[in-house]
Amino acid sequence: MNSHEGAADVRTRLWDWPVRVIHWSFAALIPALWWTAENGEMGWHTSIGTVLMQLLVIRVLWGFVGSSTARFSGFVRGPGAVLAHLRSGAHEPTAGHNPAGGWSVLAMLGLMVLQVTLGFFAGDPDDGTTGPLNHLVSSSTASRMTELHGIVFYLILAMIVVHLGAIIYYRVVKRDRLIGAMVTGARAMPAGTTGMVKAPVWRLIACVVIAWLVGWIVWVGAA
Repeated sequence: MNSHEGAADVRTRLWDWPVRVIHWSFAALIPALWWTAENGEMGWHTSIGTVLMQLLVIRVLWGFVGSSTARFSGFVRGPGAVLAHLRSGAHEPTAGHNPAGGWSVLAMLGLMVLQVTLGFFAGDPDDGTTGPLNHLVSSSTASRMTELHGIVFYLILAMIVVHLGAIIYYRVVKRDRLIGAMVTGARAMPAGTTGMVKAPVWRLIACVVIAWLVGWIVWVGAA
């Protein structure tokens, strides 16, 4: 039982399935992208990168039109709220991301968007390992983007380490299990907590269609 759970706690829906599927897809695709790059499987690397890009498009759009806990407006707070959260010794469960976690989500999404964008233009035509949009930029620009592509990957790794460290900290120190809610979508919360408000499914369909179109535009540009 979590330290905050008590007789008045009720199981509350927090995360919709699009957020959870995309979250775990990121966890699978990032190692796959590293492995394919390290082993020279650039065809697979580009294909997986395109899938990652489409998932990022869906997640960013869902951050504006999705369920209440998925929306950026629901968890992005100002510096004052973040500092107050970090300074507070008390731990109260949050229906969604806490103020510090919200900014880490933005940072991770931003880094992945940057990484995918750099990857599409990166590469060296002489050895055949180029992104699908490499031909749209000069060789010097592509070279610089290739450099940055490698640097941003390490920044993403650093964010992953911070993320895992936070999970361990909350589990060991706060006695709060965070992973379960991202698997099941629900967790015990104090009675009266407002849970997730679902978004209509047509919005998700629209996000998926837009993501597919973005992927199509990239490949048309590559032709």
